Amino acid sequence: MHLVNTPTFPGKEITEVNGIARGSTVRARNFGSDIFAWLKNIVGGEISEYTKLQADSREQAQRMAANAIVNVRITTSMVMQGCSEILAYGTAVTIKWTVWL
Repeated sequence: MHLVNTPTFPGKEITEVNGIARGSTVRARNFGSDIFAWLKNIVGGEISEYTKLQADSREQAQRMAANAIVNVRITTSMVMQGCSEILAYGTAVTIKWTVWL
């Protein structure tokens, strides 16, 4: 599954738009995870929540028979004090792949 954050896939033809692929979760803060996230922010590293949401979106797109997701976005919003929603979404598409010999 190929992902791009542009509305088209450079150099490829989109043959079918399959629909919106998305993954979302709502998370509450806790003291331990806040410290862990703070450390990740300082030293760097993978933020596993975002990785999981992108994986959820890819799996949904595969169920739609898509082979790529264009216009990928990740957004967050506060649901209530100390509780946030994280959303990853994009447009599931079928791309025509040209094989050069």
